[in-house]
Amino acid sequence: MKKNKRKRKTHVPVRMNLLFFAVFLLFSLLVLRLGLVQIVNGESYKKEVERTEDIVVNTGVPRGKMYDRYGNVIVDNVPLNAITYTRANSTKIEEMIEVASRLSEYIEKDTDDVTERDKKDYWLINHKEEADAKVTASEIKKLQNNEDLSEDDVNKKVYQMRLDRITDKELASLTDKDLEIIAIYREFSSGYALNPQIVKNEDVTPQEFAAVSEHLSELPGVNTTTDWKRSYVFDDTLRTILGNVSSAREGLPKNLVDSYLAQDYNRNDRVGKSYVELEYEDVLQGQKEQIKNVTKGGSVLESVLVQQGQRGKDIVLTIDMELQREIEKIIEEELSKQIVNRNASPNLDRAYVVMIDPNTGEILAMAGKQYVKNPETGKYEMRDAALGTFTSSYEVGSVVKGATVLTGYMTGKLTPGEVLIDEPLRIKGTKPKTSWFNKYQQIPMTDLYALEKSSNAYMWKVALKIAGGRYVPNEPIVNNPEAFDTFRNHYAQFGLGVPTGIDLPGESSGLTGTKTDPGFLLDLAIGQFDTYTTMQLAQYVSTIANDGYRVQPHIMKEIREPTNEKESLGPILFEKETNVLNRIDATPAQIEHVQDGFYRVYHNPEGTGYLFHDAPYNAAGKSGTAETYVDGELNYNTTLIGYAPFDNPEVAYATLVPASHIQASGVSDPYVNKYISRRVMDKYFELKKERAEKVKDPTSVNKKVENAEEAEEQMKEEREENN
Repeated sequence: MKKNKRKRKTHVPVRMNLLFFAVFLLFSLLVLRLGLVQIVNGESYKKEVERTEDIVVNTGVPRGKMYDRYGNVIVDNVPLNAITYTRANSTKIEEMIEVASRLSEYIEKDTDDVTERDKKDYWLINHKEEADAKVTASEIKKLQNNEDLSEDDVNKKVYQMRLDRITDKELASLTDKDLEIIAIYREFSSGYALNPQIVKNEDVTPQEFAAVSEHLSELPGVNTTTDWKRSYVFDDTLRTILGNVSSAREGLPKNLVDSYLAQDYNRNDRVGKSYVELEYEDVLQGQKEQIKNVTKGGSVLESVLVQQGQRGKDIVLTIDMELQREIEKIIEEELSKQIVNRNASPNLDRAYVVMIDPNTGEILAMAGKQYVKNPETGKYEMRDAALGTFTSSYEVGSVVKGATVLTGYMTGKLTPGEVLIDEPLRIKGTKPKTSWFNKYQQIPMTDLYALEKSSNAYMWKVALKIAGGRYVPNEPIVNNPEAFDTFRNHYAQFGLGVPTGIDLPGESSGLTGTKTDPGFLLDLAIGQFDTYTTMQLAQYVSTIANDGYRVQPHIMKEIREPTNEKESLGPILFEKETNVLNRIDATPAQIEHVQDGFYRVYHNPEGTGYLFHDAPYNAAGKSGTAETYVDGELNYNTTLIGYAPFDNPEVAYATLVPASHIQASGVSDPYVNKYISRRVMDKYFELKKERAEKVKDPTSVNKKVENAEEAEEQMKEEREENN
């Protein structure tokens, strides 16, 4: 018994020693590990703990303004009270939902944009247990066993399965308050981390603004500030041309997102989407404010202003807004007179006018109106259709005959003053082709009389000469497909069938006929085959008016430094100079001869533009009528081009009225193009006179661009020599 006790006593110290030894080893390892951490790696760990990250954020600024040529504001920015949210990198979804819920107590948020997917996402966040139960463990296991799916793919599929299994009843349990929270959360999550995101900037009441400002301490990430909204002063005038800007919610348009991101834009930036706003985005956007956020562990420690923001630069357009509005009014009135008689003009619904300085290419007005049915009210109304002046093309008729005659001169197939016979052309296998005024006779006429009377037969014979043939009654005409290229290459010198170069996106060059049968060459020579835009016609008549120089039309006149002075413009940063694209390959004498023909059109009793003979200004131009088919029914497009004063042109114009009537005479008035044109030109000179009387120095009105290219000076010199 004593021996057993002795044996047990001897085992206890051994066990204790083993325990102490084990503890000693563990402490030794711990000390060694602490030594490695504190001595060997201590400095690096310390740096890691103290490490901060600098993140620079760009904040948008108001866009530049737009003015007309006389300094009248036409596009501005309206200040708005705004509520914003900026989330940190470490902010969790649940935290954002909580802040959105609190914010909903102080503001009203429209819920029209809340989608079914938004509702489902919100339901899953707020019903986690029920959401997890919608996908069984075995279903998840099956997906995980699929070797083709990554862990991320599995999570996405599981989440989608949960979304798909949310019932209508469960969604219906969401209250109006829930929907408001969802709408706010949508705004919270739509931007990048550390980038302020607009939550509400329209219709923010003073009460809402004050309430949120008072409770910012309990709304982490929320702030109250001042925002802006684009304001178009004349909402019904030139709106399609000025373009649009994306909203804060929309951000970068999908079709332009890659281009803008490459230029260091943020996805939620408001940018130009169309036309002037898009074309001059780099000017109007302005210099963003840069803020450096010093972050640590996802939290912002400090915000430092790196670069002061400056609103976009201002643009002065070439447009005369008062003239623009008057022209639009004239178009509406004249269209309304014709549209009353729908039997005579069943397809008439639009008209276009472009007014331009033929020496500089400055567009003074580009107006279009269209009579359309409002789908909401069911009533017809006039809408802005100015885009059609350079995006829509039509057969334009006899206005091209000046280019046809000059093409004859330039190819050496026609000489100024040459006499040809206007007569019905009886070409083998076709019906007789005649001028509108001569169905049976043979009338000798010069090129000037042919322009005055708008002879088709004269132009057809010029076309046959260019094609290398001549007219023989009851015989086929020469077939020379290359003659089409000859015509089009020469027409292009005037701007017909090619881009005018206008500084707006989306310009149409018109449509080129593909057939080369000889009869279509005759149609081409009188403007009834290829199609042209109103802007092309304006450039074409300007080329004749300014002695043969094709000038690029433009709508931007100047770029100005932004200023806070409401009554004045800032210093000029850039001034658009005249850009002469080419000079037509004709002699000054040949061009002057066609100018004389255009003069006779407006001043001789037989001229098709005789409506202008008694105008207080001395004008010249050319009319046109083209056959076209609408739904299988014969219609007529009517056009008129012109310029004034004849001796020293300062303004040129083109009017185009598609499908103006269905008969050339009898049941309708075919002269709406002429009524519009006369009133438009009268208004231009009327406004010019009024402005001259208001200022001491009349030269300050309608001032031309200075420092123009040498070509413009050459144009002026040649015109003075010829006069």
